[in-house]
Amino acid sequence: MMDFWRAAHWGYRALFLALALLLLFVRLLPLGGAAGALPGPDLLLCLIMAWVMRRPDYLPLWLIVVVVLAEDLILLRPPGLWTALVVLATEFIRSRAALTRELNFVVEWLLVTGLMVGMLLAYRLVFLLALLPQPPFGYAAVQVLWSALAYPLIVGASRLVLDLRKPATGETDDYGRRL
Repeated sequence: MMDFWRAAHWGYRALFLALALLLLFVRLLPLGGAAGALPGPDLLLCLIMAWVMRRPDYLPLWLIVVVVLAEDLILLRPPGLWTALVVLATEFIRSRAALTRELNFVVEWLLVTGLMVGMLLAYRLVFLLALLPQPPFGYAAVQVLWSALAYPLIVGASRLVLDLRKPATGETDDYGRRL
């Protein structure tokens, strides 16, 4: 129970929430909304993936659900569909924390890119099965491509600015438990 109240965890959780709100606010601004313009990257998804890959204990499941569900509701997407896909992807990463700790960055980047592509295909498959209109595949594919290209920048900013790094092998927390 003491893990719940650790100050470092709450500091990073509050920082993530502030960054998520900032990214959502910027996404809602009417900037560059010309017809036919290329879509930008999903920076919130990149941020979530980078943080879960680096320190899964800083982003609990409930925080991811709250933030992405709020994004679904604000952006008028089907409530819960994208949230469920993000939760599945982050829990896939979280369950392999010991394995991903040993990966070099290129393999990590490929893993995250593969998860993003899988999430896109699953999202479109559900839309197809429900007979809902969806944007052209090229538009969504370009957004995933931009997100994959933005992932290293988000990881670099998280590492350099926020000092968010993967725990070393054998590193322990304040209570002597292995990370």
